[in-house]
Amino acid sequence: MIVPAAIAVVVSQIESGGVPAREDMKSAVKVSLARLVEIAPGRSVEVRVPPFGAVQAIEGRTHRRGTPSAVVETDPATWVRLATGSLTWAQAVASGLLHASGERSDLSGLLPLYGFRGGETIQ
Repeated sequence: MIVPAAIAVVVSQIESGGVPAREDMKSAVKVSLARLVEIAPGRSVEVRVPPFGAVQAIEGRTHRRGTPSAVVETDPATWVRLATGSLTWAQAVASGLLHASGERSDLSGLLPLYGFRGGETIQ
């Protein structure tokens, strides 16, 4: 799958040490969270990328009220880098860039959302 332009611009800016415009970052986060829900529908894990978005994804026990039993939370730049593969899940966890707790909260098998995963082109 081709990386959407909104995301490609943001990743390029982040990788070159720049700071993406707030609206560009917001768009990149929302587009990539929607992609996650598309490839892993469900309501067992809440993925939070404040202040721009939060979604529930991944099949399993459904969360209805209160604090979900499985939560992933990270900042926008980290999320966009994870979505495009410029940062791996293991790198983000090891460096403390994300917090993941609960059953099914390891998203490493779903990331990146764009490009290549496990040597295969993502459709």
